Amino acid sequence: MAFLYRYRIGITLAVIKFFLPFILQHSMYELHRDEMLYLEQGNHLSWGFMEVPPLLSIFAKLALLFGGNFFWIKFWPSLIGGITVFIVCKIAAEMGGKFFAQFMAGLCLIAGAYMRVHFLFQPNFLEIFFWTVSAYHVVRYTNTKHVQYVYFLALTIALGWLSKYSIAFFAACIAAGLLLTSNRKLFTSKHLYLAALLALVIILPNLWWQYDHKWPVIHHMKELRETQLQFINPFDFLINQVLMHLPYFFVWVGGLIWLLFSIAGKRYRMLAWMYITVIVLLTATNGKDYYSLGAYPMLFAAGGVWLEQATAVKRYWLRHVSVAIVFLLFIPLIPLMLPVWKPEKLAAYYIKTGFNKTGFLRWEDLQEHPLPQDFADMISWRELGDKVSKVYHSLPDSARDKTLIYCRNYALAGATKYYGKDLPQVTSDNASFLFWMPDKYNIDHLLFVGRRIPEKDDIVFQQFEKYTVIDSVTTPFAREKGVKIILYENGNDQLNALIESGIKEMKDEFRR
Repeated sequence: MAFLYRYRIGITLAVIKFFLPFILQHSMYELHRDEMLYLEQGNHLSWGFMEVPPLLSIFAKLALLFGGNFFWIKFWPSLIGGITVFIVCKIAAEMGGKFFAQFMAGLCLIAGAYMRVHFLFQPNFLEIFFWTVSAYHVVRYTNTKHVQYVYFLALTIALGWLSKYSIAFFAACIAAGLLLTSNRKLFTSKHLYLAALLALVIILPNLWWQYDHKWPVIHHMKELRETQLQFINPFDFLINQVLMHLPYFFVWVGGLIWLLFSIAGKRYRMLAWMYITVIVLLTATNGKDYYSLGAYPMLFAAGGVWLEQATAVKRYWLRHVSVAIVFLLFIPLIPLMLPVWKPEKLAAYYIKTGFNKTGFLRWEDLQEHPLPQDFADMISWRELGDKVSKVYHSLPDSARDKTLIYCRNYALAGATKYYGKDLPQVTSDNASFLFWMPDKYNIDHLLFVGRRIPEKDDIVFQQFEKYTVIDSVTTPFAREKGVKIILYENGNDQLNALIESGIKEMKDEFRR
């Protein structure tokens, strides 16, 4: 009971953080395209995957063990999001913050971009968590100088590496923070290097997996840079740092200034240098705006302490004003954070409020669309699964036994498997689905799911006698609207050998 009372504000905000997205998101929205890929990784546990390290697959496995339904998939990001709120409140308390400081720090993590991040089963929720816990250990070490927190920090960074490789950025920023403050003396301590060795031992299996598969993370980052990152404007990245955190902009900016220039914040100035280094690195490397989300919770804590100190004595009324500003700015933004209404109503709201002219609706193709890309990625999947199932089960038994279901990308494959009914293995040679494709084939027909009819230079599809476009995705506003379901029939004698050689060649790119 003493624990509950002492940390009552952090626990209360954590509970609100957990339940709020379940209450707000409209029930018509389905899983996000990426969630179905990460969920499938739970069926193929490994020390690594083409896109991400292994830790998220453990949570995927747990979700599958509990039934793999919507609630259990969303449970883990919501739970970790709530725990992150609690940790932020603890950081504020470590900096000397009382009730109001902790409340403001936790409120910032609820009222903004983190609402969506902590409801998506993607590695970002783990990334933010481990960055925040790392900052907590930095503050604890600053306050106590106990070397145990150096080891805790190393353990946290190692687990962060097993969640998302971007923790390497934050580790570099921690090193920069050490060098730029009086904490640099830690570089003369053996404990820093022993802790680093501990972290290396923990991540070694993943490093070996990367080596054994010819470093797919490098392949993935190269592809990401060629298709997305090279189009990112550094100026837009910096502007979006403000827009992402607009409702509580004054809190984190005030916290940053407090850390850099105040006597009270000098003790924790290392956090400011860590944040600045993150922003500089991400700007220089054309990072996406949300890559920096893990760097802000520590500033929320500092901002909460600054605001509490600045509104002490006769300025308590400013606390009420601060909270009111957060809510007044946050409430109109909720339909941008979560899909709270059906697509038609959301699209109309964006036009009415002018949000359609702010860049919030710009997708990876750099074009403006009626919905945010994430929301368009949460609809039409059930329609796709139902239609593929209907086509497959309409085939004669003899044809079904020799029909391969092949999807052009991981999202189509994940959705077909998750929402389809009584289907055999669903395959794709895209992303980690490539690793899970069989090596041997004995098929006569192929049920293809993709946006475009394969061209004549796609040699496998030329081995069939005929093809028929049977159905397509028709859900309005869906990113996958127009995806076709095509049945290829009566493959020739060369078909299976061509598939096997093609799959082998692709897999060999990731084999030593």
